[in-house]
Amino acid sequence: MYVNALHQLTDREVLFSLMAFRPLGAWVCHGREGLIANHVPFLLDRDRGPLGTLIGHVSRANVVWRELDSATPSVVMFQGPQAYITPGWYPSKAKHDKVVPTWNYVVAHAHGVARAIEDRDWMLDMLNRLTNAHEARRSMPWSVGDAPTSFIDRLMRGIVGIEIVIERLEGKLKASQDEEIQDRHGTVRGLQEEAGDEPVAMADLVLKAIEQDGARRP
Repeated sequence: MYVNALHQLTDREVLFSLMAFRPLGAWVCHGREGLIANHVPFLLDRDRGPLGTLIGHVSRANVVWRELDSATPSVVMFQGPQAYITPGWYPSKAKHDKVVPTWNYVVAHAHGVARAIEDRDWMLDMLNRLTNAHEARRSMPWSVGDAPTSFIDRLMRGIVGIEIVIERLEGKLKASQDEEIQDRHGTVRGLQEEAGDEPVAMADLVLKAIEQDGARRP
């Protein structure tokens, strides 16, 4: 992934938080006939390996798990808040019109070698952890144990576990850092007036980037 100096995101905890709160990863790996892409809700195990480990599962009918080996590199891309940025928000537009639109976004890319796991105990533990993570905030959380064991066993025969030990973690935060300061504040105001959660989340990221730049100045 291309990342210029202004957009580097290297804080591991920030990247971990993004992966935890936006867990649907776009997983790409090599297959015998080219690239294979899948969208998988992964659970990040922060305590396994220096950069964490991703665990999840795919359908047994999905050919991807049969094409994995110890030399198959993978990348899983996690997309955070994103938003179109109109130059109409820039005060500098009224001064010189030398402005164009852009797109702000934040992403984390996790690189590693994926392996398929068919062990029943491992998969049951993975399903419990994945389910509990997403049910935790509900007033009446559902658990795997709520379903009959025979029913869960039958469904488990139709899936295969996936584990990716993260070997390299890349992050990018494009939050108007390369714009003039008055235009960055204009972007914050414009995003805050937009409807929906994504623009508001991006406004917070742009404002935080402004504050961090100010803190770094002597």
